[in-house]
Amino acid sequence: MKLNNSVPALALDSLAPGQSLESYIQSVNTFDLLTADEEKELAERLYYQEDIDAARRLVLSHLRFVVHIAKSYSGYGLSQGDLIQEGNVGLMKAVRRFNPEVGVRLVSFAVHWIKAEIHEYILRNWRIVKVATTKAQRKLFFNLRSSKKRLGWLNEREAQDIADDLGVNLKTVYEMEGRLTAHDATFDAPNEDDDEGPAMFPVHYLQAQGADPAALVEQDNYETDANDQLFAALEDLDDRSKDIIQKRWLSDNKATLHELADVYGVSAERIRQLEKNAMKKVKKAMTIDF
Repeated sequence: MKLNNSVPALALDSLAPGQSLESYIQSVNTFDLLTADEEKELAERLYYQEDIDAARRLVLSHLRFVVHIAKSYSGYGLSQGDLIQEGNVGLMKAVRRFNPEVGVRLVSFAVHWIKAEIHEYILRNWRIVKVATTKAQRKLFFNLRSSKKRLGWLNEREAQDIADDLGVNLKTVYEMEGRLTAHDATFDAPNEDDDEGPAMFPVHYLQAQGADPAALVEQDNYETDANDQLFAALEDLDDRSKDIIQKRWLSDNKATLHELADVYGVSAERIRQLEKNAMKKVKKAMTIDF
């Protein structure tokens, strides 16, 4: 039987904890541990011959190690069975990639893959909003709590020591500490009528002030009418005055008084006077219409 490119096809009943976690743990502990020679023989059969039975025996004999690793992540409030199952996926990936010629035991090689799958699962499910996206944040997420020597917020020295130990900057340490101590909150207030309770839900203090549909329509109508009135007022000006207003106020590259003076062969002061008179006419026309 051929193996696919990801994990060996195994009897999944042994890999997924059922309703009774204790029964599952007792079950995986019944699988015999492999000696170094037995493990090497099975690994060679899988590596060179793609022996599915060899892959199955390698995985089953290491399920107890996955349980042991998964227990160390029990402080994240996630199901132990789910953590074990994700770790089992990592174990199968490790078995698929294990090279018996490297000279290390499978358990040493598989630890990275088991933890990687568990880490990914925790980051996806610990909070609604993902708390760690960069490499530095992921490193802090799984090491910050164990690095703290006391309860409470970190002082500057403690935060700097953690930053130095983990090779991250101080700002990232403070940001992750804030994320770890925060909690998911519903945006909308509950349906219960409780006038005496404090309005602490985001819907109460994160309202968009300009999102009222009636106000938006009114503002849009006002801007449309203002633009129409502006262009109508400009049409009543003579060509020179209209050109001066457009180039001085309505153009991305606004012309100077001296540039327009050169165009029309008059002084800059005359252009200023023409501009002033044109603006008065425009404002008067728009005031009358509104």
